[in-house]
Amino acid sequence: MPLASTGELITAAADTRSAVAAFNVITLEHVEAVIAGAESAGAPVVLQVSENAVTFRYGRLLPLARAAVAAAERAAVPVALHLDHVQSDHLLRQAPDAGFSSVMYDAARLPYADNLSATRAAADWAHAQGLWIEAELGQIGGKDGRLPLDAHAPGARTDPDQARDFVARTGVDALAVAVGSVHAMTTRTATLDHGLLKRLSAALPVPLVLHGSSGVPDDGLTAAVAGGIAKVNVGTALNVALTGAIRDFLAAHPEAVDSRKYLSVGRDAMASEVRRIIGVLSRTA
Repeated sequence: MPLASTGELITAAADTRSAVAAFNVITLEHVEAVIAGAESAGAPVVLQVSENAVTFRYGRLLPLARAAVAAAERAAVPVALHLDHVQSDHLLRQAPDAGFSSVMYDAARLPYADNLSATRAAADWAHAQGLWIEAELGQIGGKDGRLPLDAHAPGARTDPDQARDFVARTGVDALAVAVGSVHAMTTRTATLDHGLLKRLSAALPVPLVLHGSSGVPDDGLTAAVAGGIAKVNVGTALNVALTGAIRDFLAAHPEAVDSRKYLSVGRDAMASEVRRIIGVLSRTA
């Protein structure tokens, strides 16, 4: 089927107090696994390509993007393509021609006034191109090896009043909020501040996004969706599944050299994790 629109998927989820899973992809195996898992679950899904993934692919967006588009167009469920954690304006401007319907512009590292100004400019440009745009306020942390802030440090959590001002002045379509999750966690021990999430949901007129979801226990994810999260980003959980399956296969088959043998095992493990996470998000808290 044709590529789905991220904005339409997330808006529909927000209207029904549900959430769409958005998975970060790095290789074609990731793409295929995410689509296979979503098809098995019978649910729409978002494929996300981050700026870090583009850097890994020699700075070239199109090879992975073209593969993702081709796979998505053959999927049995709606699949959208999202450019994630973009800091480079040069990369941002490649999104429309590469098949992306949405971008996440990441200026959260900047002081508030600078974040607001940069995001406003990015949103103006994105909307002129017909792109749905997500931004981040508060420091979720964990990317590029950076440690998360202490929970009580300034900026470690998204302030509802500041978030309301930010959304109104930037015109973004969705906001990633800092409520206790951390990027790149390999243990599922993050504790979300559901009281803060409830206040943010009441304060903001746009869908909310949870980053760092791989580190959140199942009951925390279910409660987050009930509390107003409409888009749930997952990346590390897929890499944990992929790497673990490949390690186990190679330990059992030290003679193996055909990469298809172990990559297929890893791809299947990721697909199973995709289906499991989508199932968690569909539960009622």
